[in-house]
Amino acid sequence: MQKHIEINNPSPFIFSHKLKGICAALGFLGLIAFVFGLKMDASRTWQAFLMGFFFFTSMSLISLMFLALQHLTSAQWSVNIRRVFESLAAFLPYSAFLMIILALFGAPELYKWLDPEIVAHDALLKHKEPYLNNTFFLIRSAIFFIGWILFSRKLTGNSLKQDETGDDSLIKKLIPVSVGYIVFFTLSYSLFSVDLLMSLEPHWFSTIFGVYLFGGAMQSLMAAAILLILYICKKGLFNGLVTMDHIHDLGKYLLGFTVFWAYIAFSQYMLIWYANMPEETVFFMHRSVGSWMWVSLGLLFFKFIIPFLLLLPRWAKRTPKYLGTISAFIILTQFLDLYWLIYPNFDEHHANFSFYEVLIPCGMAGLFGFAMFQFLSKNSLVPMKDPRLKNSVAHEVVY
Repeated sequence: MQKHIEINNPSPFIFSHKLKGICAALGFLGLIAFVFGLKMDASRTWQAFLMGFFFFTSMSLISLMFLALQHLTSAQWSVNIRRVFESLAAFLPYSAFLMIILALFGAPELYKWLDPEIVAHDALLKHKEPYLNNTFFLIRSAIFFIGWILFSRKLTGNSLKQDETGDDSLIKKLIPVSVGYIVFFTLSYSLFSVDLLMSLEPHWFSTIFGVYLFGGAMQSLMAAAILLILYICKKGLFNGLVTMDHIHDLGKYLLGFTVFWAYIAFSQYMLIWYANMPEETVFFMHRSVGSWMWVSLGLLFFKFIIPFLLLLPRWAKRTPKYLGTISAFIILTQFLDLYWLIYPNFDEHHANFSFYEVLIPCGMAGLFGFAMFQFLSKNSLVPMKDPRLKNSVAHEVVY
């Protein structure tokens, strides 16, 4: 016999002056560091810009991917946390603006294949020139962001319209849209990863590089969603609509993608090591010498072994402070992963941290937080007119 579920309207989310101040302060610090860095060390500044940009753009894209999977499978358990993932995707229009800045001003500092003189004296870059050239790069980037933003508006727009009309057909219409987004995302995100990160070392290639980045981004998305939900619950805004069972399931996703990331990372390394081809091993050679070896080992322990062991117990996924701490830790390890992917291409022997790697991504975090909290403050925290909401609230985890 199903227990009686009483559903009350959630309290509205208030984008307080304090939160706005924090977002503004982070954005201001990032902007100052960026402007100062362009004068002092332009190359390192753009590297930090790329690291923050790729992290937060991936967060939005993967959030849409998660939403598309929920709509495609008609999932009921996640209905009451759907708005959280929609808010995490609200950064995409800002991301498109940052992409324009990166493509027009930062790309020449980052990508060797944009230098005609280097390409002219490099047979392999000459061979890749039909793909790795400025015009095609700009066209691809425009297609990707136009597609992502259009899908985002559809996936989020129908959900918000349902809050007004209560029409369940609006959500059912998202099933074919979700299929379209998953196909488009799979292709575009892989190419986006190649364009922005893999082509930093244009002689190197990996057929599962996009999957590797997807695994890490999905892991950090679950961590970010857990932190946001715990924050909203702490403020008492969900009014019992979200329970520890929902957070527990997100914790299982977090554990699962911790393992998935490690599996893809090992697969990529093992196949390249076994084949022992110079055009492939160059990537890991750069990351196996000097202080980069310690960063590589740090990824193994901090991004996989430690989170894996800490998340294994059932209680770990049902203890808010404990799970929140691990989630914050995992987000930091994703930045470490991106640092490991970007910086050895410019300094093969020394892993040096500076304020650029901290403040410039913090500036983007302020912009991301502004977009996210603005979205939450303008819309209901829970899609109250979705007919599956009662089943979502009654969701229970038995393992």
